[in-house]
Amino acid sequence: MGLNLNKLDRRRFLRGSGFALALPLFGSLLPQNLLADPAVNNPKRLGCFYFPDGVPMPLPEDPSYQEWAWFPHGGGTEFTFTNCMTPLESLKRDLTIFSGFSHPQSRTVHGHNNADQFLTGAYIGGGDKEYKNTISLDQEYVKYVGDKTRVASLVMSTDGGTGTARGTHTISFDRNGRPIPAEHRPKQIFDMLFVKKNNDSARRLALSDSALDEMLADAQSLRKTLSKEDQHSLDEYLDSVRQAELKVDKAKQWLSVPLPTVDRDQLNLELTTEHPREYLQTMFELIYLAYKTDTTRVATYQIGRENGVGRSDHLARAIGFNLAHQLSHETKNPDGWKNFGLYCQFLNEEFGRFVGKLKETPEPAGTGCMLDNTLLLMGSASSAFHLSRNYPIILAGGKQMGLKHGQYINNAGMNFQGGPWLGKREPWQDQAKGNDLPLSNLYVTMLQRLGVSAESFADSTGVIEGI
Repeated sequence: MGLNLNKLDRRRFLRGSGFALALPLFGSLLPQNLLADPAVNNPKRLGCFYFPDGVPMPLPEDPSYQEWAWFPHGGGTEFTFTNCMTPLESLKRDLTIFSGFSHPQSRTVHGHNNADQFLTGAYIGGGDKEYKNTISLDQEYVKYVGDKTRVASLVMSTDGGTGTARGTHTISFDRNGRPIPAEHRPKQIFDMLFVKKNNDSARRLALSDSALDEMLADAQSLRKTLSKEDQHSLDEYLDSVRQAELKVDKAKQWLSVPLPTVDRDQLNLELTTEHPREYLQTMFELIYLAYKTDTTRVATYQIGRENGVGRSDHLARAIGFNLAHQLSHETKNPDGWKNFGLYCQFLNEEFGRFVGKLKETPEPAGTGCMLDNTLLLMGSASSAFHLSRNYPIILAGGKQMGLKHGQYINNAGMNFQGGPWLGKREPWQDQAKGNDLPLSNLYVTMLQRLGVSAESFADSTGVIEGI
C-alpha cells in the first residue's frame, strides 16, 4: 500500500516575520522503518519543457550541416553532438535523443499553431475546423500523484495565462481539455510554493532579508536534530532560497517591461542581454526548489509560444539577437543556420544546467540523485521550418525507474552509416510518407516508468522498446 508523504511528520517550516518557509525532505527526520521503502525514499517526478519554432536542419551539402544541425550525427549508442547540443555533452549518459516521432493527428497543423497538442496528442483542427483538446501528459500523471504534495502541479510559461486556441501560453490541459493558466512571474511562483501566510497576515510578499534572517534562529535549532549530511543539505537549501530571491528581483526588471506597441526596433533599451538568461535560470531554479522540498512532483514550462508573439520572443537577447522567432526564418541568410543554432545552444545550456543540478543533488531520504527519480522531457512540436513532423525530443533522468540512456533513437528513415539523410532529399520528404512513430508511444512508456498503470495515451500504438 502506498504511503502519503504528507501524512508523515516531515512537512516542517522555518518561521519568521509571519512567514513560513517549506523545508526539504530530510532523511534523518523520517522514521527509520520507512527508509527502506522506495516509494517513500524516492518520489517520482515529471518535468515537461517546450520551446517553439523548430530547430536547425541544414542539408548534408550545406557547410553548416556538421556543426549546426540540431539532431546528432550517428545513431544508437554511437553518435556525436553538434554545436547545438554540446552543452549536454557531460550529461550524454543521462539522456536520450529521439527523432522520427510526432503526433499523427497534428501532422497537417502548421508549426505556428501546434504547441497546444505537444503534451496531448489531440486533433486540434485548423482553419475553420472546431478546436478541441484533451488531457495533457503531466495532468495524466497528476491524477496519480497530485494528492501527495501541497501543489498538485506547477504550470509555468514565459508569457503566462492561457493564450488562445492554437496560440497557447500553456502546455498543460485538464481532463476536459481546457487550458490550465500558466504563471510567468517568478515572485508569484515563489510565494505560491514557499511562502505560507499566517491566518492573521494578509501580506503577499516574498521573504524579505529580515524574515529570512529571523528564520536562521529556527534553522539553528533544527540543525541539532539533523545528521551531518542533512545539516549540509539545510545550509545548501537556505543558500538556494536566498539566491532565488536575488534572481527574482533581477528578473522583475525584465518582466516589468510592457509588450511593445511600436516598431520592435524601439524596444526598451534598458533590457540587457543578461536579463532573459537570468529569467530562464530563475524559472528552472524555482522548479528545482519545488522538487527538492517535495512541494510538487509535476511541472511544466512553456519556454516560448509560437509565431513570435509575446515576451518569450525576446529570450534571444541573451545571446545578442533581437527576436527568437525571426532566427527560424533567416536560415538562408549568411550565418543563418549558425545564428538559429546558437539560440538552440542557449536553450540546451540552461536545460543542461537544470538537469546537472538535479544530478548533483542526492535524494534527501534514499539512494541515488534526484535526476535518477525524475523524468524530464524537453522538445518542440516542430522541426524544419515549423514542420509538424520529426519533433526534436530529449528525455533525461529516470535511471532508478529503469531507463537506459546514452542513446540516439533515430527513427526518421535515416542512414546511420552515410549520415542522417538518405541521398539529397529534403529531410521532410521521407517524413511526408508517414514514417514517424506516434510520440504518444513515448508518453505511455514514461507513464509506466512513473508507476502509472497506463496501457495507452492519446493515439499511442505501443511503447518504446530499448530504453
